[in-house]
Amino acid sequence: MKISIVGTGYVGLVTGACFSDAGHEVMCIDNDPKKIEMLHRGEMPIYEPGLEELVERNVKAGRLHFTTSIKEGTEFAEVIFIAVGTPPGVGGEANMTYVEQVGREVAENMTSYRLLVEKSTVPAKTSEHLKRTVLKYLQADTDFDVASNPEFLREGSAISDATRPDRVVVGVESQRAGDLLEEIYRPILEKGGGKFLRMSVTSAELTKHASNSFLAMKISYINAVARICELAGADVEQVAEGMGLDVRIGPLFLRAGVGYGGSCFPKDVDAFVRLSDFLGYDFKLLKEVQRINQTQRDYVMKKIKQELWVVQDKKIAIFGLAFKPQTDDIREAPSLYFVPKLQEMQAKVCAWDPIAEENFKKVHPELECAKDLYECARDADLVLILTEWDEVKNLDFNKLKEVMTTPVIVDGRNIFKPAEVRALGFTYHSVGRD
Repeated sequence: MKISIVGTGYVGLVTGACFSDAGHEVMCIDNDPKKIEMLHRGEMPIYEPGLEELVERNVKAGRLHFTTSIKEGTEFAEVIFIAVGTPPGVGGEANMTYVEQVGREVAENMTSYRLLVEKSTVPAKTSEHLKRTVLKYLQADTDFDVASNPEFLREGSAISDATRPDRVVVGVESQRAGDLLEEIYRPILEKGGGKFLRMSVTSAELTKHASNSFLAMKISYINAVARICELAGADVEQVAEGMGLDVRIGPLFLRAGVGYGGSCFPKDVDAFVRLSDFLGYDFKLLKEVQRINQTQRDYVMKKIKQELWVVQDKKIAIFGLAFKPQTDDIREAPSLYFVPKLQEMQAKVCAWDPIAEENFKKVHPELECAKDLYECARDADLVLILTEWDEVKNLDFNKLKEVMTTPVIVDGRNIFKPAEVRALGFTYHSVGRD
């Protein structure tokens, strides 16, 4: 089947590459000519493990194409996925400008039936606004459908998530739209498994927000438990293991630390809270999830202050700028909190990240960065761990101790066992453990 995908970010490009690898002919569209030029040269505008090879393979096979023209994409395919950005707008609500623009341009170029599919994370009822937009700008009397197909891709493992989904959620209003989407996903589900779920469009839109908000709630819950563990002298990892073995709870997202970040959880929780307020329900539970996540970084900062006493002129090495490993994404990353806070206190900050440095320097060009972990930590008074990269997990502690002025680690990701690190001569602080 021929498919067009508007947007070549994490969702659009990964989805397009995986659809083409499943045998479909895909045209990826972006209004940024630099991105399309990069893709034509075989360069990726984002970092995602395995993506470059996947794109190269399907471009060579003639199944994957790139353009800046929505007109071309509308003429090319019957099904058009919208995977453009929906960043926070004025007041914090999702900015739907790009979604509206796509709907308008598709409508202006439609001459026969098209199925527009919301792939971006959008507020509930977006489909109704999108439908009105299409009707307003249609140049010909032609039929169309609007559907929702929320993505559940995790950065760093997005290709695996796209090709082996545990479920595919589609919200449709017609049999025709549902059948088209089922045909698109059939080769993926036959090979990778997973359940195909049809539901109403609004239910599908809400499913994404409800899922991410629940996972964010688990993270904030275990971080609240971690604080209690420290006060009680318990170990949050042991508590989490005892909880996670209960099949009703499960072990995932029960890792205490500096809190959640990234492009999905903060935005989706906020959007769900705002929708609830709009509908007249005070979602106090999710508001507390937000509060815990915001204060968790203050909680870890307090550990740094207590350890150093005077932060001014102390060198602090930060290991990790990305919000999670295997991505260059810094959106809502803990580093965006700690770097400016430490700079305000006049600390000497040096950071290391194998992939996200370039993106971070677009926001904080003044930040000193090192290409090597141990150079980053040279003469440091404290190492702050914010991303659990493999290079951090495999630290040579003897070498690290040699280059530091004082061997102090604040582990915001609970990577190491406290007793083992302390036995090597380090002062070691983590979250929710002695």
